[in-house]
Amino acid sequence: MHEKYEAEVNKILKKFHISKTCGFALPDPLTSLPEYYAPWMELAANLTELIETHTLRERVMQVLPRSVAVPFCAVSKCLGLPPIIVHADGVLANWRRRDADGPMTIENLDTLVRLPGGANSRYFFLCTVMVEFAAVPGIIGLVKCVEAVRAADEATLKESLLEVAEAIHGMIKALSTMHDHVDPAVFFGVIRIFLSGWMDNPVLDGLHYEGVGDTPYMYSGGSAAQSSLLHCFDAALGIEHDPKHGSFLARMREYMLPRHSEFICWLADGPSIRSHFVSRSTPPESSARAAYNACVSALTRLRSDHIAVVTRYITVQSARARREATSPAGFALAEKGTGGTAILPFLKGVRDATAAALIE
Repeated sequence: MHEKYEAEVNKILKKFHISKTCGFALPDPLTSLPEYYAPWMELAANLTELIETHTLRERVMQVLPRSVAVPFCAVSKCLGLPPIIVHADGVLANWRRRDADGPMTIENLDTLVRLPGGANSRYFFLCTVMVEFAAVPGIIGLVKCVEAVRAADEATLKESLLEVAEAIHGMIKALSTMHDHVDPAVFFGVIRIFLSGWMDNPVLDGLHYEGVGDTPYMYSGGSAAQSSLLHCFDAALGIEHDPKHGSFLARMREYMLPRHSEFICWLADGPSIRSHFVSRSTPPESSARAAYNACVSALTRLRSDHIAVVTRYITVQSARARREATSPAGFALAEKGTGGTAILPFLKGVRDATAAALIE
């Protein structure tokens, strides 16, 4: 990293609670809590067994008991998150190193809390956290890009944009490991059910949090759109989405840790990287401009690959469920993502908007 920007980059990362090694993921999350939290920790540790043996309620009611709802909402309020499983819970803070001194590789990682689905469930969350880790150089690169535009430092801007593009390619590689580790049928029929929320969900018309409010609350389920990563790239690169898609993405920021959402705003409000090239009418042969386009192309490829994952893990499985009339819970949610949106039209829309950001 250029020494003249290192202090400012470190300052920004610290301000927005971003790790230089783990990015938005929580560095080495705690594996245990004080004795007071033992009842909840015991439930979490045995959650998969309790669900699979039907020791927990077999049919989910539309009321969350006071003993769970009150502390859950209190903790969520302290964190600035809604009281439902979100990306920050299932991914950013749900990992540990098997060997504390070992590398940050998927072979040396494990989840802290597991859902039904066995190794498929574990690898679903770990593959996702590996995407977060792969993005770290890109997050740092975005901060350097902003500072370089502010200083009219063309050389550093080009170098930093290339670092961002390389990081996005790393994210693409990390995402591809999902195909090696997670069975589509298990994801669709088992894992996905536990990530679904009660907004735009035909199975539940909201959930009443006993002791917290008098009416049911509506929340979206865990979704890749709750990861701050793509929001950051969009904000920094000046990628604008269709109002309908943009409004959903904006709502997903409410499901992020507040400092991470504020970082996205910091990028959006800072000197515009895209305007730097467009307003200056840089020549097509400009190497910095080419580096910007490399970022946009990589981001378009990442979104295309995500569409391929969704097609294999949701669309194809949904069609199979229709033919076989199986997995009723999964079928009820088949046309929407766990975040509550019509998934393929949404993903194709944001992918196409990304591709349109290329500077001719």
